Amino acid sequence: MRLILLGPPGSGKGTQGVRLADRIGVPQISTGDLFRKNLAESTALGRKAQEYMSKGQLVPDELVLDMVDDRLKAGDTAKGFILDGFPRTIPQADGLGKMLEAHGTHIDHVVLIDLDDEEIVGRLSARRTCSKCGAIYHLIASPPKQANVCDKCGAVGTLEQREDDVPETIRKRLVVYHDQTQPLVVYYEKAGLLRTVDGAQTPDKVAQDIVDAVGA
Repeated sequence: MRLILLGPPGSGKGTQGVRLADRIGVPQISTGDLFRKNLAESTALGRKAQEYMSKGQLVPDELVLDMVDDRLKAGDTAKGFILDGFPRTIPQADGLGKMLEAHGTHIDHVVLIDLDDEEIVGRLSARRTCSKCGAIYHLIASPPKQANVCDKCGAVGTLEQREDDVPETIRKRLVVYHDQTQPLVVYYEKAGLLRTVDGAQTPDKVAQDIVDAVGA
């Protein structure tokens, strides 16, 4: 099964992608992870991406697609995959469709985890990250056992709010999402691939709704 997970930042795509990947036995593929891996290993694709990033430029869609194409050639994608956070734009979606067609395959379903903007702001602004080990907490849904102490590494006073999680920054990110990524909803709806689930529910209920939507 070949799936795409769509949704605004904070909608739980990463969490649900992991759960679904475990259930159906296919890899979850995040473009963020692909970038980090290629940069860390200094691959040819990573070096090309670094050239743009070092100049403060966006990495071209063609290069992003090359990274995805390279990843999809791995043996663990034989039974399918879950794309998390990709495509982000219509041109990327067109490129992905052509790439998969060249491979003799296609996307089976596109799942939109839908969530209201203010709910997203509330969720993300309560997120805290350990500056020492990177563990992530949520002050409401999954707080640390002891206030301002990391459960994983035991560091005191290291749980911080990232700049990305400040309400004003979150709203700016949502503007970008609606401008660039929201059109994908219409794109995949017209293609008959879109399945929408309510992201405001509990993680377990969202997971079940996704399974029901795609017939996993």
